[in-house]
Amino acid sequence: MEVAVAERLASELLTPLGDRWRHVQAVAAAAWEVSAAVDPEERDLLVAAAWLHDIGYAPPIGHLRFHPVDGARFLESHDAPKRLCALVAHHSCARYEAEERGLTAELSAWELEVSPVMDALCAADMTTGPQGQRFTFDERIAEILSRYGDGSIVHRSVTRARADLQATVERTTARLVAVQPR
Repeated sequence: MEVAVAERLASELLTPLGDRWRHVQAVAAAAWEVSAAVDPEERDLLVAAAWLHDIGYAPPIGHLRFHPVDGARFLESHDAPKRLCALVAHHSCARYEAEERGLTAELSAWELEVSPVMDALCAADMTTGPQGQRFTFDERIAEILSRYGDGSIVHRSVTRARADLQATVERTTARLVAVQPR
């Protein structure tokens, strides 16, 4: 799926959600900024996935009320490439929340990709706040944990995923440093 098509689709479905749309726009911008951390032929895929990573929050799509799977199912039903669907399904360590929600089988419809593209997508999401503000990783985690109560599924999931999420940011940062001209 072309980046412009992904952006248009995200705009159509997420603009009514206000802050969610601001977050998605900023994640797409952050993904573009870290795209040097991935192979040039995969940069458009990264940015398209960033535009679409939260599409499952759109009310007409959210059947399970688990946005990574809802978004991937929607994209798959619209003939999006399987890899794009998998990036959306597994973004930001979604497997931890899937476990908490009892939706591991639903998530397993898409293979978990371990790659610079997935790392960069997670890094862009994990350094962007809910209104599109730029955060450090620690600020973003603190914001998520404060927004959701101690006993909530999201709080438990993010707490469990924290080390893996931080590793995606660190690997992306290291890749960016490695490609900087000296």
